[in-house]
Amino acid sequence: MFAVHLMAFYFSKLKEDQIKKVDRFLYHMRLSDDTLLDIMRRFRAEMEKGLAKDTNPTAAVKMLPTFVRAIPDGSENGEFLSLDLGGSKFRVLKVQVAEEGMRHVQMESQFYPTPNEIIRGNGTELFEYVADCLADFMKTKDLKHKKLPLGLTFSFPCRQTKLEEGVLLSWTKKFKARGVQDTDVVSRLTKAMRRHKDMDVDILALVNDTVGTMMTCAYDDPYCEAGVIIGTGTNACYMEDMSNIDLVEGDEGRMCINTEWGAFGDDGALEDIRTEFDRELDLGSLNPGKQMFEKMISGLYLGELVRLILLKMAKAGLLFGGEKSSALHTKGKIETRHVAAMEKYKEGLANTREILVDLGLEPSEADCIAVQHVCTIVSFRSANLCAAALAAILTRLRENKKVERLRTTVGVDGTLYKIHPQYPKRLHKVVRKLVPSCDVRFLLSESGSTKGAAMVTAVASRVQAQRKQIDKVLALFRLTREQLVDVQAKMRAELEYGLKKKSHGLATVRMLPTYVCGLPDGTEKGKFLALDLGGTNFRVLLVKIRSGRRSVRMYNKIFAIPLEIMQGTGEELFDHIVQCIADFLDYMGLKGASLPLGFTFSFPCRQMSIDKGTLIGWTKGFKATDCEGEDVVDMLREAIKRRNEFDLDIVAVVNDTVGTMMTCGYEDPNCEIGLIAGTGSNMCYMEDMRNIEMVEGNEGKMCINTEWGGFGDNGCIDDIRTRYDTEVDEGSLNPGKQRYEKMTSGMYLGEIVRQILIDLTKQGLLFRGQISERLRTRGIFETKFLSQIESDRLALLQVRTILQQLGLDSTCEDSIVVKEVCGAVSRRAAQLCGAGLAAIVEKRREDQGLEHLRITVGVDGTLYKLHPHFSRILQETVKELAPRCDVTFMLSEDGSGKGAALITAVAKRLQQAQKEN
Repeated sequence: MFAVHLMAFYFSKLKEDQIKKVDRFLYHMRLSDDTLLDIMRRFRAEMEKGLAKDTNPTAAVKMLPTFVRAIPDGSENGEFLSLDLGGSKFRVLKVQVAEEGMRHVQMESQFYPTPNEIIRGNGTELFEYVADCLADFMKTKDLKHKKLPLGLTFSFPCRQTKLEEGVLLSWTKKFKARGVQDTDVVSRLTKAMRRHKDMDVDILALVNDTVGTMMTCAYDDPYCEAGVIIGTGTNACYMEDMSNIDLVEGDEGRMCINTEWGAFGDDGALEDIRTEFDRELDLGSLNPGKQMFEKMISGLYLGELVRLILLKMAKAGLLFGGEKSSALHTKGKIETRHVAAMEKYKEGLANTREILVDLGLEPSEADCIAVQHVCTIVSFRSANLCAAALAAILTRLRENKKVERLRTTVGVDGTLYKIHPQYPKRLHKVVRKLVPSCDVRFLLSESGSTKGAAMVTAVASRVQAQRKQIDKVLALFRLTREQLVDVQAKMRAELEYGLKKKSHGLATVRMLPTYVCGLPDGTEKGKFLALDLGGTNFRVLLVKIRSGRRSVRMYNKIFAIPLEIMQGTGEELFDHIVQCIADFLDYMGLKGASLPLGFTFSFPCRQMSIDKGTLIGWTKGFKATDCEGEDVVDMLREAIKRRNEFDLDIVAVVNDTVGTMMTCGYEDPNCEIGLIAGTGSNMCYMEDMRNIEMVEGNEGKMCINTEWGGFGDNGCIDDIRTRYDTEVDEGSLNPGKQRYEKMTSGMYLGEIVRQILIDLTKQGLLFRGQISERLRTRGIFETKFLSQIESDRLALLQVRTILQQLGLDSTCEDSIVVKEVCGAVSRRAAQLCGAGLAAIVEKRREDQGLEHLRITVGVDGTLYKLHPHFSRILQETVKELAPRCDVTFMLSEDGSGKGAALITAVAKRLQQAQKEN
């Protein structure tokens, strides 16, 4: 028993001594936690350099865009071919991806050798050999009669400008085929395949093996957004935000970046980490000075590093009694499989003795312990370096998502990771220590990168098919120049119908005279009350106008109009309005004061004078009974009488569009047009009296309230209306009416978007085909969401947040599509508005017989003011359709309130002038 203890003590002492000896000798290969954190920081800086356009040319880590924009979502199906070129063997694969809902993949594959004379010979012969192998596989599997998409896994650094194209930057590993560098490998292979007339194959995707690994794992785990290869070579890829990739146009969504991290350190960034053995290995390699990081990590080099260390230790008399064999002097005699065998938990020492004996050495027990520890240090350093770079990638993923904790999966492949008994455990432990804020799952890629290439191809096929369907829907909203010119011509015709006595009754554009016959001239002064009714809020204002200095001061109070009042009786509505006026007068201490009043009433009215307005029909959700066909000024006077508390001088009833024009006209005498692009849509302008057949007199001008929202109610623009417009119209309070308004105004754009989203979801193109209850709810998608979603400053992450608030659980790809839908709907609205406005300005130019017209348009409305692109598109459309009109757009500061007071002031001034005459 004592002898056993003595032997155990002797062995542990021997082991301890040998480990200390090796540790001293390889001191520089042992990396502290601080060093690893520093390497992590350095790699992050290299990633930034590779992503930026200015620094990419000189960056060691190339950060190559792969044009892989999406990971599998489970709806992929079909038959695909896959080729994998990049390792010691070349593989051809047929992949059958199961029908929707069944994440199941069937594979048949065949390996072909890659002889040295092929991989180091002529490039053309290499691709012809690959095409011949593919033809043989297709013949064996009876696939020659089928047209199949193919994914090519090509495990070398390539610069891609699209998914199905890749220019080889440089060969790595043992490949050296001539004449391939700086050429597109896809077109080279396509050309080689053409020799086989009976083969019909389309290369849809060129994929790096790392990307293939990520995609394979992502099919099984949707959280997988990074891939790592630790095998013959080493590399990593991950999903990066498009907004951070300078090398590719566009900011929407994400794209997989192939880091090509093997070249980390080629610019000297790792010189302080590299040892004399790394330098010696590099000098003897096929590519001296390149792939420095890879040469410290990957399976192609670890065995050689161990050999160089053992040789040096033997020369120093630290191993094998100073004896060396010719095998130990021979490059490549120790391979990574030997390193893995020597590090096995129980049989490691026995394996070490066997391997050393095969090398012609006579190792002692102590030598075997020392050699085993050398292997441990070399492979541990490899895992540490790999973990530091991977931790940098995971940190970037977490920061891109702006989350405190990241849940993610890393797909891993490669012989070193698979066969080395300790490697995975070491890598996982160090990664988790370096990024404690990330919950990382490591998923072994079972079918390797070849299945991944098929998955990329399957996703590309799915995305291509989905893209076609989505584009088909969006195309309905893309108006050609010819269509816009047609809308302009039809609007012009409707304007003329509305002005003529004979056709006025049939015109869809009502062209209502407002009896506003002058613009402010700066002499207006006094105190005026203004009322503003046109939406869910009602405002009462006190407006003080001072002459000479064109100064206006306003005081106002906002009152809500409940839905039951909006859709109750007319008497209830006007009693509510008078109650609000009473509250305001009380609030301002003006009870009993008799003030001139202007009433902004933003609904279609037929006026016979400036203080009389007969309601033609409610819009914007109002439905109060017993009002249509009645004079709203009389109804207001009756309500004031019923209250019997105060008396007001109602001078003018005004449309909000006219108020907008008057407000801007106060600042700019050139302003003769008013435009509202908000909840509703309307336009007014100063027309020559001689053209207004509905009103007597030919002298001067009068403002015409076009009420253009009804344009198209006679079917004249049905050719550009979509099924979504029809859905919105049929579900509205006034089916068949205000068709132009329903295509251009804020009240309806969100609802059009909702109808499109429902249709795309039904087709399985959005939200995984799941229509949430919220999406079924009418009015849920407010137009303000369009403005927010289309904001250029908004990252997709924020778009997803908005959609989540609406109960829509979206992927990154969903968010891109929703943004596109919003853009298409709002762009069409702005173009239609622009076409209508172009008709007006051209009419004004022709009526005045001018070669060139300069005119100002006063504009108000939330859509114009708040939407990030609406105003620009509208202005561009007017410029294109009315090139001989120089149109200035002026934002109205409170048109409906201030404008009503100014109209009242102008009317008072004109009344006074008439009396004096």
